[in-house]
Amino acid sequence: MQELRLLAPAKVNLALHVTGRRADGYHLLDSLVVFADRGDQLELSLAEDYAIRVTGPLAEGVPEDDRNLCIKAARAAGVPVRITLEKHLPNAAGLGGGTSDAAAVLRGIAQLTGKPPLAHPESIGADLPVCLFGKAARMQGVGEQITPQPGLPALPAVLVNPRLPLTTPEVFRSLERRDNPPLEELPEGLSTAQDMAGWLDRQRNDLEAPALRAAPAIAGVLSALAAQPGCLLARMSGSGASCFALFPDLPAAEMAAKRLSDAQPNWWICPTQLA
Repeated sequence: MQELRLLAPAKVNLALHVTGRRADGYHLLDSLVVFADRGDQLELSLAEDYAIRVTGPLAEGVPEDDRNLCIKAARAAGVPVRITLEKHLPNAAGLGGGTSDAAAVLRGIAQLTGKPPLAHPESIGADLPVCLFGKAARMQGVGEQITPQPGLPALPAVLVNPRLPLTTPEVFRSLERRDNPPLEELPEGLSTAQDMAGWLDRQRNDLEAPALRAAPAIAGVLSALAAQPGCLLARMSGSGASCFALFPDLPAAEMAAKRLSDAQPNWWICPTQLA
C-alpha cells in the first residue's frame, strides 16, 4: 500500500489587515502569506476508516479524533485515510499548524486518488485555501481569494513562540476596529529581505494589539527579536502568539536563534527561510 510522507510547513502572515466584517460575522482579511521550510511531518495512506496518530515533540494536547482538522479535511474529501502526524509546530500558535496539516492531507489524498481539491476549503478554515496553495500569496475575503505573489525574495527569519497558546476567537473578540485600510500594492523590484522589510514596515498586523491585551508576554518576544543584531523587522504572525523577525541572511538568523535559545530555553525558537 502506498504511503506518502508530506511536509506541512509553518504559515507566516507577514502582514494581516482586518478590512471588514460580513453580516454572518466572518471577518474580511487582507494578508501577505509566506511559508517556512520547517513544519510538521505527515505520513498518509488510504485506509478502510479514518484514523490519526499524533507523535513528535509537540504532540501533547493535539486531538486524535474528529476534532483534528486532518480528519475533518479527509471526511470532507470523502476518502478514509490513516494519518501519522509528527508535530513540530506549537499548537494554537498563529502559524497555521493545524490548517497546514489539513492542507497536506488534502494534497496527499489528491496525489493518491486523483481526486480534485475541495470546492470550498474555506468552510473548514479560513487559512485552508492559502495553505493548499502553499506558496507566497495575498489572501483576501474570508480566505477564499488567493492571488499568487511570485518573485518575492526568500526571507531569512526566526520564528518564536513563548509556548503560550492563544485562540483566534479570543483575539478577535478584543479587536476594536474591523474596517481598517487594506494592504498597499506590492511594488515591483523587491529583490532583497531589506526591500521586503521596508515595504512591510508600512503594513500592519491588526491582530497584534488585541493579542497583546490578551497575552502581554508577546511584547517581550517582540522586544527580544527586535534587539537581535541585524533584525530588519519584528512582528506577530497571524492571531499570535508566535512572532517572527526578518534578517538579511540565514547566518544572521541562525545566530539570533542561538542567542535567543540561550536566553530563553523555554521558548520554541526556529530559524528558517520563508518563501
